[in-house]
Amino acid sequence: MAYSSDDEHEFSILRVRANQLDFTVAAAGSGDRLVLCLHGFPESSLSWRHHIAPLAQAGYRVWAPDLRGYGGTTKPDGLDAYHLEALLEDVAALIEVSNTSRVILIGHDWGGLIVWYYAMHRPKKLVGRIILNAPHPACFEREIRHCRQFRRSWYMAVFQIPWLPETMLAAGGAYLIGAIFECMRVNLKYLPHDIVHCYRQQACKPGSLTAMLNYYRAAILGGRAIRQRTIEYSAIDLPTLVIWGLRDQTLAKHNLDGLERYATDLTIVRLEQAGHFVHQDEPQRVTNEILGWLHRQSFHKV
Repeated sequence: MAYSSDDEHEFSILRVRANQLDFTVAAAGSGDRLVLCLHGFPESSLSWRHHIAPLAQAGYRVWAPDLRGYGGTTKPDGLDAYHLEALLEDVAALIEVSNTSRVILIGHDWGGLIVWYYAMHRPKKLVGRIILNAPHPACFEREIRHCRQFRRSWYMAVFQIPWLPETMLAAGGAYLIGAIFECMRVNLKYLPHDIVHCYRQQACKPGSLTAMLNYYRAAILGGRAIRQRTIEYSAIDLPTLVIWGLRDQTLAKHNLDGLERYATDLTIVRLEQAGHFVHQDEPQRVTNEILGWLHRQSFHKV
């Protein structure tokens, strides 16, 4: 099930209408088994560039959308447009439009958080989930009470300030967006300057930074999100693969502790030489882990 970067080929770019938004989607492959890849902050579908082709070659239909507010996807106005419920509706609508019957969700960072919640509330058609450096909400709520995580999460508080974070992040052609990648990447080979420049350009599109920051603002300030945090997180018997770069500067490895309480069919892969952008630090290893896990789950069988 291994692959090398020489196997990569171009993917197509689609415009997909779902949940009253126009999504830009990097796509490859065909068939009835959808792998839907959800990126994090401050990325886009570009973050899955190493993985789309190998997954398609393995027989899956692969969609990697720019999430709402990112890249070429519609950027709705207002904080309410970025509540968790809206993000889950986007995923449900994209799955519906794909007209597939079996779905594996892959999510990194914010995309991973969406995958955790989607499996709790919208399990229809979902046969597996893969999480990359995104803690289960219950584990994060526990860890944020400890200094080891609290000191890494200071930026979330800064993001709550009106307009100032946008001004800072936009300065110098989104210089600070580039600095996030350059400071946190572990492997320059797979996250080079030209890719970082693309992320900076995407952040400079009108409305992009406010939309990206509204994910954090809606999660902290939104009443529905507050109520969400009060629910009991029950264990879900859904095949789950977690891949975690241990050199993550924003998320402590302790977020993995006790994860088996919330995912009973759980596989955890820890990568010593990868950071927060684990799938861009070690793309070949991550893809091989994903393909091997998918094969062991027999998702390739009809």
